[in-house]
Amino acid sequence: MLKQKIRMGMVGGGHGAFIGAVHRMAANLDGQIDLVCGAFSSDPARSVESGQALFLPDPRCYPSYQQMFEQEAQLPPAQRMQFVAIVTPNHMHFPVAKAALEAGFHVLSDKPATFDLAEALQLAEIIKKTGRLYGLTHTYNGYPLIKQAKHLVAQNALGNVTKVVVEYHQGWLADKSNDAGKQASWRIDPSKAGISCCMGDIGVHAANLAEYVTGSHISAMCADLGAVVPGRLLDDDGSIFLRFTNGARGVLLASQIAVGEENALRLRVYGEKASLDWSQQEPNTLVMKFNTLPSQIIRTGVGEFCANAQTATRTPAGHPEGYLEAFANIYKNFAAQISAFEAGQACDNSLFDTPGINEAIRGMAFIEQSVRASQSEQKWHTFSIKGQ
Repeated sequence: MLKQKIRMGMVGGGHGAFIGAVHRMAANLDGQIDLVCGAFSSDPARSVESGQALFLPDPRCYPSYQQMFEQEAQLPPAQRMQFVAIVTPNHMHFPVAKAALEAGFHVLSDKPATFDLAEALQLAEIIKKTGRLYGLTHTYNGYPLIKQAKHLVAQNALGNVTKVVVEYHQGWLADKSNDAGKQASWRIDPSKAGISCCMGDIGVHAANLAEYVTGSHISAMCADLGAVVPGRLLDDDGSIFLRFTNGARGVLLASQIAVGEENALRLRVYGEKASLDWSQQEPNTLVMKFNTLPSQIIRTGVGEFCANAQTATRTPAGHPEGYLEAFANIYKNFAAQISAFEAGQACDNSLFDTPGINEAIRGMAFIEQSVRASQSEQKWHTFSIKGQ
């Protein structure tokens, strides 16, 4: 039997949408996935035009996601899409995911997973009921050296982790004149973004990265969030003290008003014996530091790496791999997960190193609890998820 590529549909990401193009490039990078259909805009005409601009057949350029799911489900199994990528503003993540799962399709969604925590918990029940797969694009987990850092922590190369510092700084929202732009307007609108702008957009990435690498969960927080630019209803900057389940202390800094910063995501993990330092703007370098030994510079593709880091590395050493490749690793792993599902094999997210509904729920809980903690006069707030 001839092996086929995994067939993908897309909701959102039409003409002028930055992240839709990134998703499509990432999905296409390894030659495992074909974009076969889409509903690319809430405007029916714009949706169809966007699909045509991507050279999709006219019958599979849909005016709405509802029509796409209905008509795709009626196609022969060898033709219909197998999963949908959701690249809409936050308030549409849940209704689209729910409709897709209930129509029998797997889902790979942009983060944050839903508009609020209640929707994320409801989504978990829908996933369980439908038996479909669900993935979340926490892109930064896809970098090879992040996977190697996770491996080093798990192998106790650092000793017990005692302190975690994670920061994600951008400067693009420092100028209020940007608020009317397409990328900013929905992020600062509570009806579309949810309870938070900065923490919901990038702070949640930083929190996920800290938990992913350390293998420890945030257990408590003390937060200070706010809108630096006058007139905004949601936070554009924040600082959070953290405690982790392994006893480590931490700091999470996130800002979208840090003038001059681009996408300055940085993680430092300190242990009893050694520490790790990684920056997304130099993603092919991981520095391991000691008190009594010279620092070790670990470069992508040089030396021995764990299996997940090796799988995530595509090119020989010295050929830089970055954001698109990290994004593509999420897609590649999810495609392999779907193949395992269809072969009747074990396909849990953990087996394929794919962020899933557990990370989705923790992310939504982080966003909501950081906002509540910031609004409270109480110093420390326990991080907990009702029912879990």
